[in-house]
Amino acid sequence: MRHLLVFGICVMVSLPLTGQLDTLVREPPSLFQRMARKKEVKIREGKLMVTPFLSPGYTPELGMVFAGGALFSFKTDKKDPLMKRTSFPVSFSYSSRGAIVFSTLLTSYWLHDRLRVNADLWYKDMPDNYWGVGYENAAGKEKSDSLTAYDRRWWWINPRFLFQVFDNFFLGLNLDYNYTRGSHPSPGVAADPYYQRYNDLPLNGGLGFIVRFDSRDVPVDAHEGWFLNFTATFYSHFLGGDNDYQVYLVDYRQYVTVGHEAQVLAWQVKTRFGSGSIPYGEMAQLGTPFDLRGYLWGRYRDRNMAFVIAEYRHMFWRRTKQQPSKSGVALWLAGGTIFHEWRRTTNVNRWLPNGGIGYRLEVQPRMMARLDLGIGRNSTGFYFNFYQAF
Repeated sequence: MRHLLVFGICVMVSLPLTGQLDTLVREPPSLFQRMARKKEVKIREGKLMVTPFLSPGYTPELGMVFAGGALFSFKTDKKDPLMKRTSFPVSFSYSSRGAIVFSTLLTSYWLHDRLRVNADLWYKDMPDNYWGVGYENAAGKEKSDSLTAYDRRWWWINPRFLFQVFDNFFLGLNLDYNYTRGSHPSPGVAADPYYQRYNDLPLNGGLGFIVRFDSRDVPVDAHEGWFLNFTATFYSHFLGGDNDYQVYLVDYRQYVTVGHEAQVLAWQVKTRFGSGSIPYGEMAQLGTPFDLRGYLWGRYRDRNMAFVIAEYRHMFWRRTKQQPSKSGVALWLAGGTIFHEWRRTTNVNRWLPNGGIGYRLEVQPRMMARLDLGIGRNSTGFYFNFYQAF
């Protein structure tokens, strides 16, 4: 989920699928067997499934955290056997530092997959840190109450409507409204020119178009296929925002099964370019739960960014049943950079190395909960989210 970072024990109500009872067994089925059968029926008939969770944890940004929520999924057309399940995890958390975070990520399929509606909804009200814009500020400043501390209120509403014009090829609309407002800035934040210029211009409204090729078998947990996406979004006063700027995204991903059906090698190359009067809250950023896991989210930001990542995903194999288990691991290596304008001789030395290891738990069919430990340059981070990182 774009994006709750927590480390702890996730307590999930999710029962494994079981086979039918042996016809020779005369004892009545147990409670767990009856619940497993009921779950099988829900999966087969496309009914609503709910997996609640509770998770205490800790992150450098939020401190001690207690998070709760649920993963919901269902089929929009129960009569279509090929229809993918619509899913949306919902999460709410409160931290020892007084941070409040709410997020949900919708992935839905309609009209026999001729229409896909995806959406990100976020709200954060939290003590935070802001280093400024550019690699020099991120690398040259230490986090402190006098240089980087401030309070931030942020929300983001981003629905995307994708129409399949022919097999695996989509055209779509991108609607983006976001808001970033800082308060109680430390002297270092208050002196930042971007903060001074844009903090009283917090609202941004954008409309854009999407061109996408997507042959992934299951988008939220792909085992094969590839994904190529181009998005151009134009933010302006005309749409009710306070700033005029443009953002262009190019995102390439590919997935290959390298062993049994749940041993997957995946890689991604992504770039984001911005132009115009981009506020500090809308700069390209690295260190989210979906790219360079292990860096502080928001520390590295500038007009442009690029990263590459390769990840190996391995679900353990049940030899007795000759099928994947519900548990697995993931390993990844990555690197990325932020830049105001591309200068090869300068940016080569500013690439941020990244790697890590994670645990995967299939809480619903082809829907994962993940716990990741990411390692960066002089930085580490723990992450709990639904869905794969990409």
